[in-house]
Amino acid sequence: MKASVPAWSRLVLLLAMLGAALPALAIDTMVVEGGFSDGDEDAERYGAALRWDLGGNWWRTGDWSFGAYLEASIAYWDGFKGTTGHDNLVDFGLTPVLRWQHDAGKGGIAPFAEFGVGAHGHTHSGISDEDFDIPFAFGSHLGLGARFGDQGRYELVYRFQHLSNASLGDENPGINFHVLQLGYHF
Repeated sequence: MKASVPAWSRLVLLLAMLGAALPALAIDTMVVEGGFSDGDEDAERYGAALRWDLGGNWWRTGDWSFGAYLEASIAYWDGFKGTTGHDNLVDFGLTPVLRWQHDAGKGGIAPFAEFGVGAHGHTHSGISDEDFDIPFAFGSHLGLGARFGDQGRYELVYRFQHLSNASLGDENPGINFHVLQLGYHF
């Protein structure tokens, strides 16, 4: 009898291998988040992420510049048992992010805006009444936030995030989230 490996465990293994393949990039930031869906989906979201700073400051203008990081995330979505038969799912994401940021001073507030587009895998192809058709999505987000504290070690970010399968499946309803993140920079 052949044992099957759940899809979510393959995604965890893939993210672990990616983390091992990036030894030159040290984990820069750890993030916790919470949020809720926008619209009829009625799902809550709780998660965490690790970020790797991709280095460099581009197009410096005074105290502002572009920076980039790679984010590996995991989030638990909690909904209700609707037509899909699933009241929860786990989302695994890998997202490169571009950030327009003010230099973090020694104790001031350093605002920023960011944009990211990445790939997401899910443990189910739907939640509540939303059937995404396939357990894969592209996620894009716009975020506004600020770093604060000693040398900008903390950050608070609001993100509006959209996930959909980009018509790779027969259906493509998508889902939107409002997310609040709290991060700590090492």
